[in-house]
Order: sequence, then structure tokens, then C-alpha cells
Amino acid sequence: MINSSMAPMGMAVTPHHLASESALAVLRAGGNAIEAIVAAAASIAVVYPHMNGLGGDGFWLIVPPRGDPIAIDAGGPAGSLATPAFYRDQTRIPHRGVKSALTVAGTVAGWAEALALSAEMGYPGLPLSRLLADAIRYAADGMPLSLSQEQASRAKFTELAGRADFARLFFPHGEIPLAGSRFTQPRLAATLINLAEQGLDSFYRGPIAAGMAREMADIGMPVTAADLAAFRAKRRTPLRLAHGKGELFNLTPPTQGLVSLAILGITDRLSMAGQSESQTIHRIVEATKLAFALRDEFITDPAHMARDPQSLLTAGFLDGLARRIDVERAASWGSQLAPGDTVWMGAVDSSGLAVSFIQSIYHEFGSGVVLPESGILWQNRGASFSLDPGHLWALKPGKYPFHTLNPAAARLHDGRTLVYGSMGGDGQPQTQAAIFVRHIMQGMPLQQAISAPRWLLGRTWGQTTDTLKLEGRFSPAIFDALRALGHEVETLPDFSESTGHAGAIVRHTNGMLEGAFDPRSNGSAAGF
Repeated sequence: MINSSMAPMGMAVTPHHLASESALAVLRAGGNAIEAIVAAAASIAVVYPHMNGLGGDGFWLIVPPRGDPIAIDAGGPAGSLATPAFYRDQTRIPHRGVKSALTVAGTVAGWAEALALSAEMGYPGLPLSRLLADAIRYAADGMPLSLSQEQASRAKFTELAGRADFARLFFPHGEIPLAGSRFTQPRLAATLINLAEQGLDSFYRGPIAAGMAREMADIGMPVTAADLAAFRAKRRTPLRLAHGKGELFNLTPPTQGLVSLAILGITDRLSMAGQSESQTIHRIVEATKLAFALRDEFITDPAHMARDPQSLLTAGFLDGLARRIDVERAASWGSQLAPGDTVWMGAVDSSGLAVSFIQSIYHEFGSGVVLPESGILWQNRGASFSLDPGHLWALKPGKYPFHTLNPAAARLHDGRTLVYGSMGGDGQPQTQAAIFVRHIMQGMPLQQAISAPRWLLGRTWGQTTDTLKLEGRFSPAIFDALRALGHEVETLPDFSESTGHAGAIVRHTNGMLEGAFDPRSNGSAAGF
């Protein structure tokens, strides 16, 4: 738990060991880091279905051995039928049911765009059937259900057991499935087989799309065949932060990549090296409050942005934010967003190609809507839209919702490359900051930096408080010191999923690869 994994030829880190092994098998077969992540993404969609799936969205940050990083935005827009009139009897968009399943699922388009980029880079490419093989087998023949899925099922049983198609799949025989039991998804297996045979584009413009469109129409979802056909993942230029330790990268809006970079830009100005644990937490938390304020003021669909997000990462702007932090006193804090569930995964191959990737269905089990024939669980990302026409996140057909998802990467001045990230809604930028500050700025070994106790400013599942929540492994002195600084502090379990499933890979200057995974997950760091 406290030692990193090291390997010379390839490394993959995911929050489920079966997905890590899918990625590693592709690397061993001569595939590159992009192909390894597609294989892992397909497998983890099957083995961690409460966290992510084909019915969700995905974001890529690809760092080539040379040249500029490339981002892929595979987040889908609101369907053409998702008008305010569709919600005329409601004051807010629900988090479950067909009215929460209102956006196009972008994940599969992201896989396709990443593989197209891989081909453009000159990599020979493995067959798609090879990349999806593990996922197909796990869906068809079954896999051991994770404790994380059992716990999520137990927590959401009352809320979701009444949804017939969902319950038929996730609550067989009307019961909560137990960790270690065999969990099969035959309809999803058939969909994956069809994708392997027909190509990923069929999800949007082929027989698979036609079948899903009929299913969506039958159950009343506001996403149509035309919406699927019009969607394509987009390549983006990542946001950049000039940091004292190197150049940091993250995703553009509608993600909150700006938040993650702003926190690290602010803390870069706060003398983090050598700080006590309580002051490290305090300074990151105070930077988080300022970064969240930027998010709430500016981040939305890029077509509706009032300001260039890169302008919020200039030295002068960040200097001003850093001056607002009182290292002796916590600033006031109000309510924020609800948590979300996601998976972060990373891979680096022997050529030095590095990938930071994130895939999500938003809340645990997404919308709770399972397309009955294709077996796809649809996300509820569109629940982040507002029905207030004057709101920054106001709903509009074709508009892209706000995303908490943001995979991170860095090229350090000492020659190392780092890819890292975490699941966890509002906790994602906080966990990223904890990893980067502890490992890069304070010199904590990589696996220790991820395994060490973490915190979360904001809400966790089932709670309505926006306090600063610390894992119980922190010493009583840390709790006391933070309370003395003015923080309202609560205690989480010792290894709480609320603080995320983090991971990281470092490519060292001698080509050696170092990977670390989160003991809060079912994950692993697999290399060869």
C-alpha cells in the first residue's frame, strides 16, 4: 500500500484491477497507451458499472513524447427534445429517471476519436475486437461483483428498486447482490460484440444507434436518433498553467479543469514546501474556495462562456487570488455541488506516450435508466442543468452541461512526465491538489501521497453539509489545528470513497515508469 509499482516498458493504473490487466495485456501485445486505455475503459464499464459506462461521457488528455498535449472532449449535449417545456411540471431537473437521462452519451465517440488520433500518430493499431475482448467476456460470462458496487447497491436500493429494467439487471431476484458474486450483463455483451463487428461509429450512426433510438423513444427519453447522428467527440487545446515545478495541463470548459489548475496556481504562490500537515490542508482548502468561485462565475458550455478560461490562469490574475488567502484564518464558505462518481485511469507506454483519462455516468448508477435491449445504463449528467433561464447553466437543447470531470497531466522541469487524477465530483480538483502538492512540492513518495489520509470540502453522498471532511486517520491534533483556523470539521471513515479513487503514473528521465493506485478502490498499478 505504501510502495509504488515500477516497470520499464509500460504502466497502467485504474481503480479496478481487471481493467488494469486489460490495459497491460494490450501494452504487452504491442499496443500503445491510447489503445490500452480504450481496452481498460471498455472493461471498467463492465466491472465498475455503478461508476461509469457506455451510456456516459469521457475526457482524454494525451501527452505525446514530443509536441503539444491534445485533449479530447467526449461529453454529450442536451437532446433536442430536452426543452424547458419537457420539465414544465418541475422546478428542477430530477436526478433519476428518463427526465434525468437527457444528454447524448459521448464515451464511445471519445474512444473512436482517440483511436483515430493514434493512427494519425503513426501507430500500427490493434484490431478493435482485441481491445474489447476482455469487456465482452466479463459482460457475457460474468465477473466478481466489487464491494464498491455492493455498497452502492445497498445505499441506492430503495431509490432504484422500483425501476423495472434497472432492478432486473442490478437487483436480480429483487435482492442486493453481494461482493464476490457472479455478475453478468448479457445484453451489454451483445452490444459490445456488435461494436467490435460494426465499429464504434455504429453507436451513433449505425444499427446500434437505430436500436437505441427506438428504445429511448419507447421510454420517453428526450434524446433522438438525430441527436446521436450529429454527435462527434471534439479535439481541444488543453488549458496550461506555468507552475514553479513545470507546465501543468487540464481540460477546457465545460469541465472544471480550470478549478484544478487554479488551485495549484494559487498554492504555488503559498510556499507549500515544508509546511505542516494542517497548514498544507488549510492552504489547499482556501485555494479551493477561490477556485470554486471562479467555476461558479464563469464555467459553462464554451459557446456561452463570457471569458477565455486561459486568461484566468495568468500570473497576474493568480497573484491577486493568492493575496486574498489568510494563512491564519479560514474564509467563509457556502453550499456547493453534489458529489459525483467517475473513474480515472492512466497509461504510459515504452515510447513515452502518456494518457490521462476519465469516464463517468455522473451519480452512482447514473439516471437509473437501463435501455432494455442494448443493456446500456444512461448517465444523468444533464441534471446539472438549471431550469432557471437566467442561470449560467440554463438548459437548452444542444447545450453542453457543466462537467466535474478533468484528467490532469504535467511536464516537470526536471524532465519527468506525470499523469494523474481521481473520481469524486467536487473532490476531483482537491484530490489532484493533494497528490501534486504532496508528491511534487513536498517530496512524499508517490504511493504514500495517494494512500495518505485525504479531505473533502463540500458534500458527500447522503449528506447535506458543506463542511471540511477529513478521513479519520488524521491525528486529533490535525482536527484541532484546523478547527482553530476556523474550519467546520467533520470525520469520514478511515479510507473513504468520498475522497476519491486516485491514481498516478510518473515517467522518469531514464524511461522507468512508476505507478500508484488508490487503496480506497479495487484498483492496481500494473506494469511490465
